[in-house]
Amino acid sequence: MFTGLIREIAHVKSLAGSTLSLRAKHKAKIGDSIAINGACLTVIRVEHDGFSVELSPESQSVLAMENFKNEVHIEPAMMMGDRFEGHIVQGHIDAIGEIKEIKNSGNSFDVFIKVEKKFIPYIIPKGSITVDGVSLTVNEVFDDSFRLTIIPHTMKETLFKNYRRGSHVNIETDMFARYVEHIISRKKETLSWDDIDSISARY
Repeated sequence: MFTGLIREIAHVKSLAGSTLSLRAKHKAKIGDSIAINGACLTVIRVEHDGFSVELSPESQSVLAMENFKNEVHIEPAMMMGDRFEGHIVQGHIDAIGEIKEIKNSGNSFDVFIKVEKKFIPYIIPKGSITVDGVSLTVNEVFDDSFRLTIIPHTMKETLFKNYRRGSHVNIETDMFARYVEHIISRKKETLSWDDIDSISARY
């Protein structure tokens, strides 16, 4: 489990086959789960200046691989007792989004991201979403896209500073929205809001 708070921006040393090697300050151990640009990956080797993770061909086929070069976001998995400051993130990428527009609003940036329409039901206004591993709040949802508002600090301290129109990003939608939709779609009887609240409380 992760929180969507980026702990470090690591430098990519190489991507050879299924092995992604990173230079990082974080002291990883073999077998650790670490979110790389939001994708939960396993540490398979530790080096003096970083570590390597397994990035299978299957993973590479569903991730925005254009961002697995130069620099990447990393977040080690939560440990018992850690502060919970973002939102519940599983590290399971649902979709690849495309940056449609970035508007500088003076004291913030409005970022519009397009996704396949089938993922829109899991993106909730004022709910949480993870973009390349960054926990963010959704401001508006449209037919095939959504809008985020990003403060200058986040823009400066994350890879958002590198994104442009047409850039692709890893998207993990809200876990609770996915679970509730999955349960509702398989229940024949009509659910009340109390039923939905009860289902959400179980997770």
